[in-house]
Amino acid sequence: MIAALTIDEELVSVPTGNLGSLTWLGHATVLLTTLSGTRIIFDPWLDGNPKCPLTLDELGGVDAIAVTHGHFDHMGSVVPLAHATGATVVCVPEMAAYFSSVGVVNIVEMNKGGTIKLADVSLTMVSADHSCGVAVFENSPNAYGGNPVGFVIGLPAGEGGPVYVSGDTNVFGDMSIIRDLYAPEICLMPIDGHYNMGPREAAYAVNLLGVSRMIPYHYGTFPLLAGTPEELRSQLEASHSHAVAVVLEPGQSVSLKA
Repeated sequence: MIAALTIDEELVSVPTGNLGSLTWLGHATVLLTTLSGTRIIFDPWLDGNPKCPLTLDELGGVDAIAVTHGHFDHMGSVVPLAHATGATVVCVPEMAAYFSSVGVVNIVEMNKGGTIKLADVSLTMVSADHSCGVAVFENSPNAYGGNPVGFVIGLPAGEGGPVYVSGDTNVFGDMSIIRDLYAPEICLMPIDGHYNMGPREAAYAVNLLGVSRMIPYHYGTFPLLAGTPEELRSQLEASHSHAVAVVLEPGQSVSLKA
C-alpha cells in the first residue's frame, strides 16, 4: 500500500524559519532548521531561481552551506551568501579550491564517507551518481569540480531520524548501503527525469533507502524537468511502497520529526 500526502500548511516565515523543520526553497535548495536554531542550507540557488520565494537578502543568517556539486543551479548563491553571512561552506576538495579562489574564507572540505559536526548536527558525505563541473567563466567549458555527492544529516536526540539530501543523482544500488549504515527517515530526491532520475527511478530509490517520508524536488523549474509528484505517487503505489510522498510548494516546511 501507499500513503501519499500533500502538505497544505501556511507558508512559513522563512527569515526566522520554523524550528525543527525542512523548508523547500524551490528547485534543489533546502533549508534545515533545528530546534536550537541551527540553520544549514543545501545547494543554495536563490537569486535567479524562478521557483525561489525569496531573495538572498530575505533569507537571513545561516550557519553552514552544504554543496553537493558545482552546477550553477546548485551553487549559484554560495559565494554571495557566504560573503554576506560568514557561513561555513562544506564541499568536496575540488569545489573548496574553487570557492577559495573567489574569496570564500570559511570552508570545510571533506569527501565521501567523512562525517563532520556542525553545531548540534552531523553531516556525512555520501555518493551520488551524476556529473560535476564548475562554470568558472561565462561561455567557457566547465572546470573539473570533483565528484558529486549527497549528505546524510544526523539530528539531535529526539528531533527526528536522519535526513538524506541526495543532490542530483540517478538511482544507484548503494543507496541500500545508505539505508544500512545511516537509516534515514526522510529524504529529498529529484524526480525530473531529464538530468536526474524520474518518478519511476525515484520510487525504486525510496524502496532501497527504506525511508518513511520522501520530499520530491528538482522538478518543474524548467519545461525539461517534466517529472511530477502525481507520477511519483503512481510509481510508489505500483512498487507497493509504504513511504509517504510529502509534496511541498516552494517556501513550505515539514517537521523534522515524523
